[in-house]
Amino acid sequence: MKYIVLALGLLSATGLFAQKKHKALFIIADGIPADVIEAQPTPNLKRIAAAGGYTRAYVGGEKNGYSQTPTISAVGYNSLLTSTWVNKHNVWDNDIAAQNYYYPSIFRYFKTAYPQKQTAIFSSWQDNRTKLAGDGLPQTGGLRIDHAVDGLELDTVQYPHDKNKWYMHLIDSTVVEKAATYVRSNGPDLTWVYLEYSDDMGHRHGTGKEMDTAVRMTDDYAGKIWDAIRYREQHFNEEWQIYITTDHGRDASTGHHHGGQSDRERTTWIVTNAKGLNSYFKTAQPGIVDILPSMARFLDIKIPQHYERELDGVALTGAVSLAKPAAVRDNDHLQVTWKAYDKKGKVKIFVTTTNNFKTGGKDEYTLLATVPVSNGQATLNIKNMPSTFYKIVLEAPHNTVNTWITQ
Repeated sequence: MKYIVLALGLLSATGLFAQKKHKALFIIADGIPADVIEAQPTPNLKRIAAAGGYTRAYVGGEKNGYSQTPTISAVGYNSLLTSTWVNKHNVWDNDIAAQNYYYPSIFRYFKTAYPQKQTAIFSSWQDNRTKLAGDGLPQTGGLRIDHAVDGLELDTVQYPHDKNKWYMHLIDSTVVEKAATYVRSNGPDLTWVYLEYSDDMGHRHGTGKEMDTAVRMTDDYAGKIWDAIRYREQHFNEEWQIYITTDHGRDASTGHHHGGQSDRERTTWIVTNAKGLNSYFKTAQPGIVDILPSMARFLDIKIPQHYERELDGVALTGAVSLAKPAAVRDNDHLQVTWKAYDKKGKVKIFVTTTNNFKTGGKDEYTLLATVPVSNGQATLNIKNMPSTFYKIVLEAPHNTVNTWITQ
């Protein structure tokens, strides 16, 4: 027996029994509607989905509701980065004029939890790092992205701008080559790769062969990064989670435009290799905001309660108690509903009439009900809380969700 114990100790010491390091990478391929990507041969995306799954998803927040969000590029990126809709993160267009940094990005959550671990961004658009992630800004506590390749569109010598935007294809190719090489050699712990060319083809040509070609290029890019990830997993003691998605769809009539709330503009997709995809992923239509809490679970990021109460996303892996919260006011009562997934346990429902969080303050919540998750609904008496604004938080055994009433 002692020899067995000794052997096990030696195996552990050499790393054969050591816990694998978890690393995550997400790709945003700009402006590809779900129907377009589903119609094209995408062997590499299918390889990745075979290890996890594929689902249609959505952007745009609650249509005609308080969180309705423009289907515009930077707006979508920031909904992924912060797991919040525009009513919170305040990026309304590509100008990024007044971003609310009190809603942290996945990079800030990660570096706060693990300051020694490494982050990377590979992108054609420098604003993704300098504004959305807030690299080096005092508003983000001086967050630093450890490695970046971006801003290549500013180099008009190496990438002379042509009217057909072919230079953006060349830039995307460089971005992917740099990302795949760096992943293979350095294995950063959290990585964002952004690809633009597909959106350019949509704007210029609409739905058609040019967009189809761009989608096939995107699939090739995904394959190169996936191969680099598989190399890391095969040669190092690492387990990687990848999410690939888009930031918006396109208008139904031509495919040239986006920004509105039509079904095609709101309907997107997610490809992932994630293990343990839950019934929410498989049976609902998840949102772009659901990617952050999914990566946070995988990377073991403990998000503090006051931040968790603001997240609009639900994890796509592991146990989930509830999702799809909603509330309506009926005189002195709030009628609160939700979709129950894991129906065990109880949900605590908290309410506040302030939104101090958005300016860096604290909201004082009142516990108004505790009911079984399986109920799927609750009636709250708010006679002693007169207001035109309510933030409602539902805390259940496996996750927390929130909804607002704004009038």
